[in-house]
Formats: sequence, C-alpha cells, structure tokens
Amino acid sequence: MTTRPLQVLKAHVSSPKAWIVIGVTLAGVVILAEAHRRRRRRTGSEAAKEDFGAFLERFELLPFPQPPPPALKQPLAGLTFAIKDIFEVKGYVTGFGNPDWERTHEAAEKTAVVINALLKNGAKCVGKTVLDELAFGMTGENIHHGTPVNPQMPSHIPGGSSSGSAVAVAAELVDFALGTDTVGCVRIPASFCGIIGYRPSHGVVSTIGVLPNSQSLDTVGWFARDPSILHRVGHILLQLNTVEPRRPRRLVFADDLFELSKVPKHKSLYVVSKAAEKLSGYQPPKHINFGQHIASNVPSLKIFCEQSTNLQNGISTLKALSSAMLSLQRCEFKTNHEEWVTSVKPRLGPRTANCVLTAVNTSLENIKTLYKVRSEMRAALQSLLKDDGILIIPTVADPPLPTNLKKHSSAEFFDRALALISISSMSGCCQVSIPLGKHEGCPISVSFISYHGGDKFLLDSVLDMYSSLQEQATVASSSLPFADTNGNLDTSELLKEKGNAAYKGRQWNKAVTYYSEAIKLNGANATYYCNRAAAYLQLGWYLIIVVISQLSILTGTLSVCLRANHC
Repeated sequence: MTTRPLQVLKAHVSSPKAWIVIGVTLAGVVILAEAHRRRRRRTGSEAAKEDFGAFLERFELLPFPQPPPPALKQPLAGLTFAIKDIFEVKGYVTGFGNPDWERTHEAAEKTAVVINALLKNGAKCVGKTVLDELAFGMTGENIHHGTPVNPQMPSHIPGGSSSGSAVAVAAELVDFALGTDTVGCVRIPASFCGIIGYRPSHGVVSTIGVLPNSQSLDTVGWFARDPSILHRVGHILLQLNTVEPRRPRRLVFADDLFELSKVPKHKSLYVVSKAAEKLSGYQPPKHINFGQHIASNVPSLKIFCEQSTNLQNGISTLKALSSAMLSLQRCEFKTNHEEWVTSVKPRLGPRTANCVLTAVNTSLENIKTLYKVRSEMRAALQSLLKDDGILIIPTVADPPLPTNLKKHSSAEFFDRALALISISSMSGCCQVSIPLGKHEGCPISVSFISYHGGDKFLLDSVLDMYSSLQEQATVASSSLPFADTNGNLDTSELLKEKGNAAYKGRQWNKAVTYYSEAIKLNGANATYYCNRAAAYLQLGWYLIIVVISQLSILTGTLSVCLRANHC
C-alpha cells in the first residue's frame, strides 16, 4: 500500500514541472518571510522615527482629580510631560539606562516626590525617556537603547545625560520633561536641541525617589520650549511664593568665557546686551574676567592645577574647577554604587565603562578639600552676584559632535564643555540655558546664572527677557557684527569675518592680513590664531607648489641640455 504513493511521488519529482512548482513555492516562502522581516523592521524604525528614539517606555500617569468649580483650574492642567528613566514610578523598575541595573532591581514601591507634585497640579506623565548609562555621560548616546535623534541636527548628538527628555520636548512630543543635572546633564542637551533647560539651586528641589549619581552635584532639572511653561513648572517644583516685589537686575558678562565660544559674539553676548537695553529695570552691564575672579576667591583650587599651568590664567582656573568637579563626582559615585558594580559586573558602553572604572578606583583622600572648593565657589558667586546679579556665559563652547564617531575628537570638546559646566555644578547656583537661534546650522545658546536660592529671580528674568532675546537673535542672524555695549564696533570680529571670506576665496595673503589685524585688536581669541595658522598653511603649500613647478621646468631644461651635449 505504501509503494504506490511513493512511485507517484517519484514520478512527480522526476517531472521538470514538479521541480518548477517546488522552486516557485520555496521562493514564495522566502519572499514572504523577507517581506515580513522588512515590515517588522520598518514598523520598528517608523516607531523610532515617530518619537525620535526619545522614549524607553510609554504609559500614562493621569493627573490627580481636579477640584470642582468654582475652584481655580490647576496650573499645569492640560500639559503632558516625560521623565528620565532615573525617577521612580510605583510598580515600574527604574532602569538607570542599563539593562543589568534593571535586571538586578525590583519595581519601585513609591513614586518620586516631584512626579506626584506635577500630577497633583494637573499635568499628565506619558512615559520614560532614554539617558546615558547610569547618568554618566554628556553625549546622550546609549549602546543598549540607542541614541535619541536630535531634532535640530539629526546627524549630531543630542547631548546628555538627559538626552531623551530633551529630544521629547524639542520634537514637540510633550510640553515639558524632567531630567537630572549633575555635570551639565540638562544644560548641554538643552543647548544642543535648541530648547530651554533649567538647573535649579542645589538642594532646593526634592530628590526623594531619584537614583543618585553624585549627591553633592545632583539636581532635578526640566526642559520646555515655552518660557511660561518653564516658569509654571518651576513654581510647582520649587514651591515658590507668587507674590514678590520686582527687583532691579544687573547683568555681568564673563568676557573671557565668550572667547572660548566658536559663536560670534554679535550672535550671543551682544544679543543679550541689546535685549536688556530694550527693557526697563536693568542696570548698566558689567564686564569681567571670570577666571581671574575665581582664581582670586577659590584658593583651594590650587592643588587641582596642573604643575605646568598658572592659576592666574582664567582658562586653567576653570580647568582646575572642572577637575575638582569630576573628582567629587567619582568619589560619591563610588560610595553609592561600587558594591553593585563589583558584584554585578554590568555590560557598559566604552565611554561609560571608562568613567565607572575610574570612579571605582578613585581615592577618597581629597574629599574634604573637594567640599571646601564647593563652599568657596558658592561664596565667590555670592560675592559677585549678590541678590541682583545675573552672570551671562555661553552654555557650551562647541557645536554638538556628529553621532557614531568611533573616536571623538573629544579631548578639547569635553574639556571646554566641562569648564563652563563646572561653574554652577560646583557653586550650587541656579542656571538656565536659553536658545538664540542658529549659527552655521548649529543651535546657539547662552546661560544665565543667579545666586544660590535665587531661582524665582532667575525664572522671572527669563520670562521678562525671552521675547526681546528672540527678537534680537533674529536681527543678529542676518547682520554683521554690531556695536558692543560701550559703543565701539567689534572690529576684531568683523576682520575675522573678512578673513574667512578671503580664505574661502583662496586669497591666502589677504586672509593672513585680516586675521593678523584681528589679533592686534584682540589677542586673547584663540580662533583668530587658528584661522591665521590655517591660512599660512595654505599659503605655504601654494608657494611650495610654485617652487616645485619652477624646479620641474628648470630640471626639464637641464635634462634636455645634458642629453644634447651627451649626444
């Protein structure tokens, strides 16, 4: 009974038509499988594209019941927000940006105090966002969860560690978002994504239910596109008194720090100056060398200076300050997490692994000196700003790096960023990063810093100045450098721009002349020296080519003569 079906099968298999049918069938199966695989991949990529890779997990925490009329509407009613995956939510495991952390920890039993405060005031939470692993990073990259896409510059990093929260706001997925700021973790992504980012005075916003990185530096910060929303969220989290008499404001420009920035001053420093001129209640601005102020008022920094540097040099002073900041972060991270790191041996990205290894192996012997630096730094800012001053600095010195670089040209990038970031981190003062349009396609920002505890003063200042700042930024984006606050034309910047035009036109001699004139007027600007060196290099290659050409002609002539004589 079994032989006949076998014979029939053999007959069919031996037929060419059967083989064709089998081949077509198999090909169809393969095509369907591939189509299904591509559809799944496309669905995943479309989901990532839809939320810019900002979210780790979507859910809804509804606002608490609102009081019935005639009670006033809650201040955050109708607003949505996202949270960095460092805040605890009851029933959810807080991942801290690392799968091994999530695997080795239980679901939270309570929700973070700040989240409950926002829910009580009418806001709705819609999910958790991506961060650098263990909140240890400035780029916003995460090898496990992917890097959120910067809506302003998709091929460049969003900044971190609160990258997902910044991207969610910049992409208009939420009205505001919570992050944490230890060493620039709110300020840097706010700058790179072109939104407002606020770091409050240290210790004034509750961190109960927030995983620690370094308690002496950690703060709960927030992002917004709209200054009024930033202000409203601040009033809730800071528990501010809404009634307070208006005070005069005194702007203090850190001229030496603007020399670090690659953005022309007429698009940053002068925008703020011009905006203040249009408003009432602002005293004449003051211009200082901030590095020298810190060198004179924070004596404990001396032990953090490299032997080859001079503390009186402002930049080396800030480098010493950032060195102290990183040492403090490592000491406290070690105290918080060394046991977990050594027992679990988590899989970490290369940059995070290096940071964690350095922290775990750090010595705690200088911890008292580090706390002394922090105390002196706060006093130095208090003596400078008092209760009416606002320090104006660039938020960052450089544009965001391209994503997925195997080796970042990062030493200078990180050094310059940390120098600026260390001011508020080590003083505990409040700081806000404010967008001012773009320069050469990159977002521009400046930062306002007020004294420790001056959060309402700073938030009110942002609300007061924001519209004027945006107007002046628009004007600056389409104009040449204009008069500074003393009425003198910023000739050095104008000469630099002329040098750049000559350089692009391959007029090397002209470019060198313009850059040299700029250096005569402002010898502290490193950009002028770098540009002139590039022009000299191009000029040198041009002359070498000319000499080689002349030598080639001469050599050819001599060769002909020699051959003629030899014949």
